Amino acid sequence: MIEPRSLERKLDYLAIGHVTCDLVNGTYTVGGTVSYASRTARALGCRVGIVTSASPDLDLNDVLGDITITRVPAAATTTFENIYTPDGRRQILHTTAERLVPEMVPQDWQIASAGTIVHLGPVAQECDPALVDVFGDRPSGAFIGLTPQGWMRRRDQAGHVSRCQWEGAESLLARADAVVLSEEDVAGDEVLVSRYAAQARLLVLTQGAAGCTVYTGGRSRHFPAPAAREVDATGSGDIFAATFFVQLQRGGDLWAAARFANCVAAQSVARKGLSGTPTPDEIMECEQALGVKRKA
Repeated sequence: MIEPRSLERKLDYLAIGHVTCDLVNGTYTVGGTVSYASRTARALGCRVGIVTSASPDLDLNDVLGDITITRVPAAATTTFENIYTPDGRRQILHTTAERLVPEMVPQDWQIASAGTIVHLGPVAQECDPALVDVFGDRPSGAFIGLTPQGWMRRRDQAGHVSRCQWEGAESLLARADAVVLSEEDVAGDEVLVSRYAAQARLLVLTQGAAGCTVYTGGRSRHFPAPAAREVDATGSGDIFAATFFVQLQRGGDLWAAARFANCVAAQSVARKGLSGTPTPDEIMECEQALGVKRKA
């Protein structure tokens, strides 16, 4: 089912994954990688679309604005309960929407040009890995960006979320143009990060307030993040990833793209939830501070 607004035929940025309901202290908010990433890409001036699954009663118009949505109906929306403790965040996954498979991507969006970014952003094992093959191979295919956290966690029968092995990681890492994951995703396992980096063309490990480390061509380089007053870091990694993917695809220098994504993500933690996604003015502030020239 397509949302009531017309389908945008030509996209700059396509995000695939579940929009979520996030429950914290009894309050529900809309979340999910695709929500944070798509809003960020829109602020960067991209024509944006989403392929997702959620229950019909979830109203996305207010939070996603003019972003084009392909929504697969589901009996329930993917719903996480986030519990914050002195030892870190615990999650309970209460319900999940429908699994996302290649046939759910509109035909017009499958014919992706070299300028299109396709961001697979699973949060609950919902993205079929075969989605990566829908959009063609180099050099004419889309830019494939992965944030694989949802392939790296599972839930038990009670819904408690824990880390797990990323099945099929080797083939997906080799296919992607860029991969962004967090220290939390790998539980600080430097050996695992090194193994993934060796299999990927380009991998970025986000490290919260410490910034990020970029791995490519057998070398790594760390970039500290600007100082920020943290109110809520939820979604900051997704904001980083979207900014990084867009800047790379626009022909930006790799190291400059990392600095720029650090800047945009650092601003995001000063506000709660989706309100932390950047505004066009904030994007411009980072561009001016870093001397970034926007390319079409």
